[in-house]
Amino acid sequence: MYKSYFRLIIIVFLCVAFTNCRTQEAKQAKINGLSFVASKDTITQKHIEPIIKMNANWVSIMPFAFLKEKVSPELYFNNERQWYGERYDGVVQSIEMMHKNGVQVMLKPQIWIGNGEFTGFIDMKNEEDWLQFENDYTEMIMLYAKLAEETKTKMFCLGTELNNFVMKRPKFWTKLIQEVKTVYSGELTYAENWDKIDQVHFWEDLDYIGVDAYFPISSEKTPTLVEVKTSWGKINEKLKSISEVNQTPILFTEFGYRSIHYAGKEPWDSKRVEGQVNEETQAILLQGLVENVWDKSWFAGGFLWKWFHNPELISKRHDNRFCVHHKIAEETLRNYFKEFQ
Repeated sequence: MYKSYFRLIIIVFLCVAFTNCRTQEAKQAKINGLSFVASKDTITQKHIEPIIKMNANWVSIMPFAFLKEKVSPELYFNNERQWYGERYDGVVQSIEMMHKNGVQVMLKPQIWIGNGEFTGFIDMKNEEDWLQFENDYTEMIMLYAKLAEETKTKMFCLGTELNNFVMKRPKFWTKLIQEVKTVYSGELTYAENWDKIDQVHFWEDLDYIGVDAYFPISSEKTPTLVEVKTSWGKINEKLKSISEVNQTPILFTEFGYRSIHYAGKEPWDSKRVEGQVNEETQAILLQGLVENVWDKSWFAGGFLWKWFHNPELISKRHDNRFCVHHKIAEETLRNYFKEFQ
């Protein structure tokens, strides 16, 4: 009787131990990333500490280039008129500070169109303009790809939300990827808008399928967690399928929600409006996202949009914006990141 009871205890112990091991294995380390907003000045240790406290292990650093209009062929970048953190020297300094603190970096050059038009609509008027734009874009990408190699930056992003450019000029992108690989030996991705990820022809040539994950989730002012999780269940089916077809993991090159009413209806909406502050909605939407996606085997992680280098100086105008500084969602995300370090 005693021996039987003892064997039962041993069996229960082993089952519990095995279950715990399986749980720990499932929570493999992920890219717990923050989209690091460029600074006007140099980055100091003071600016890194909040990142570490957030349990983030990655940041994306984003040097910007500018177009006057969506049809303008001249691309301006690494200009002295830009903020220090948006230029070559500032990018190097930021990367060095991150690496010094054990934070990995995705270098993610981006385009801003002067009147705020969506970059996915970039479209040149003729072949001559396309060739000039492609030449400028290649020059920018190769500049920062070489920088990424020299600074031992772990990941490089070839572009952000450029659907029309990708669709109309496929040969250019194939050639660009090949050129980048001659100077950069790290991991590659490209960040496509959530609704166009199945229209990119070169995913198999990259290490990650980059998704700017602003999927519509809910039309409610403050959705329930159950509603959010139900929406993500359907989205996950598509993401998993794309990952399997291309044999490449999914990476959220951007994800986030505003702390505003109806933030889940059109999460990409960044128009400046007054009031309608709703921290609960932001927190619920982020909780639903991480609890439904972060532990998936086909999912590599993601970068929260967005993170300012001086959280203590965040002004009232950000009360209903994307950042999570001093909001309910900050603690939620910090705790979840800790589980996947």
